Amino acid sequence: MALFDLYFRVVKALEKIDAPYVIVGAFAGSVFGITRSTADVDIMVDLRDEDCEALSEQFPLPRYYADSEMIRNSIQMGIMFNIIDTDEGTKADLVPLKRDPEYYIALERRVRETYRDENGEIFEAWFAQPTDIIIGKLWAWDEGRSNKHPDDIYAILFFCLRGYSDFQVDIEEVSEQAARIGPETLDMWLKTLAKARNEIEKGDTSRKW
Repeated sequence: MALFDLYFRVVKALEKIDAPYVIVGAFAGSVFGITRSTADVDIMVDLRDEDCEALSEQFPLPRYYADSEMIRNSIQMGIMFNIIDTDEGTKADLVPLKRDPEYYIALERRVRETYRDENGEIFEAWFAQPTDIIIGKLWAWDEGRSNKHPDDIYAILFFCLRGYSDFQVDIEEVSEQAARIGPETLDMWLKTLAKARNEIEKGDTSRKW
């Protein structure tokens, strides 16, 4: 998919210029059990002033639009900016951490993971840990109440609690964050956690027979 190709190029460019970033959301969750397809690759960046110019140089005109001044202004104002591939007609959105400061923790705790795309190409990148992906999804659910967020949380929980990941979900921390967001969010989280635990327990019981 051309859109994913652009995002992969952006990630590789961020790697090349050594700019701080972390992939969050459902795409990050794809390395921790989320199997649904998503067209969104959520990249949080914490660009320094010199990174703006360096990133722009990785996507030169006339094919790309990645104006360094536009990037710099967006970083200062804490608003999303994009890199446009005019040949493909696609754009990659990047979100400054200044806009969503709670993601600073995700940046600090980011982990190195390998992703394989639909063409079999493999690349390494910085992904948010499962705990932080789930917390982000709790906030997203509270804002829009979309069922995709509990489904994604369940998939990550099942994957991690079942022992398929080297990283575990900090249940206590997520519960504290859910309670801080609100009682309905806490209720959704606890029900999703119970569902994942029950499914794992049923699976373990069936294997004993």
